[in-house]
Amino acid sequence: MAEKRDYYEVLGLKKGASEDEIKKAFRKMAMKYHPDKNPGDKKAEEKFKEINEAYSVLSDPDKKSKYDRFGHAGVDPNAGFGGGAGGFSGFGGFDDIFDMFGDMFGGGFGGSAGRRRQANQPKKGRDLQKAITITFEEAAFGTKKEVEISKYVTCTTCNGEGTKPGTSKRTCPKCGGSGQVSQTQRTPFGQFQSVTTCDQCGGSGKIIDEPCPECKGTGRVRKNIKISIDIPAGVDNESVIPIRGQGEPGTNGGPAGDLYIVISVKPHKLFTRHGDDLYIDMPVSFDQAALGAELIVPTLEGKVSYKIPAGTQPGTVFRLRDKGIKHLRRESKGDLYVKINLEVPTKLNGKQKKAITEMAKVISEDCYQKKGGFAEKLKEMFK
Repeated sequence: MAEKRDYYEVLGLKKGASEDEIKKAFRKMAMKYHPDKNPGDKKAEEKFKEINEAYSVLSDPDKKSKYDRFGHAGVDPNAGFGGGAGGFSGFGGFDDIFDMFGDMFGGGFGGSAGRRRQANQPKKGRDLQKAITITFEEAAFGTKKEVEISKYVTCTTCNGEGTKPGTSKRTCPKCGGSGQVSQTQRTPFGQFQSVTTCDQCGGSGKIIDEPCPECKGTGRVRKNIKISIDIPAGVDNESVIPIRGQGEPGTNGGPAGDLYIVISVKPHKLFTRHGDDLYIDMPVSFDQAALGAELIVPTLEGKVSYKIPAGTQPGTVFRLRDKGIKHLRRESKGDLYVKINLEVPTKLNGKQKKAITEMAKVISEDCYQKKGGFAEKLKEMFK
């Protein structure tokens, strides 16, 4: 399956574009690729769908905020690590597209222009976010965590209906169950119709005469819920794990929202991480660097032996393949890069100082490749 394009790129915009810029870009591109203007053109139809998908996210402040922070994982039920069924939640087919055009341009694109969504239509529940901190090792190898969140859940006393057990809702007499009331006004410019939310039922289309004593008619109650989370190997700082359906319950039969787990990883005492690769500074003594030595190098999976050659210079970096972090979505691993740091002794007694002085006498300038080259350049400079 092809990877989704960046929504800003789809509309020809830069990230952070304003609401007005998004609307103008969408209007221009939608007019160009609309199926009514490109009959039988499958590429234009797919392009139009892509444009509509991008606009449905970037024009919604809540979805736009999630997309700007989490990318496609924040708005696409199939993205991330949480699984979940279903496709893109903001795209409902051509009826929704025509509804949008009817609202924006006053009709002219398809037969369903001018229709309004009912106030009591199913609505997805609120999404939640939970930040957790894990250790460096847990990020590398994966782990299970239990988190506790405070959220609204469906009231078990009334099963989310909001009514007292044994009673039921009745249809609102004012709006007839639509949740909306309309008014027609005549003006010198013609007849205009306005639609507003019904003030008697609050847009639900139903009246509760005897509310549930537990939830007071809301159909939901706040509780502390514990949720077990599988954190895959390879996550990093600011990785996001979407858990579908673990947000707050929807209204009017709508689906529950999602829970987004935002990962923070504690730093390691020895290793630093860049992508899937690990880096470590390895201190060595003068004799080890000069003569070569078998070093014991720590890795996340235990110690390994690595032989450095004689004459190893400070700052030299050696690579240990497959000793890094497992890739988040593949079985491959990164590498471990070992940087050699020459440690110069700072506390020497008289005997040790004498030994180093004697050693310096027997080691000529020719033994120092860089030092000798530098001396030659210095002579050339001050001729």
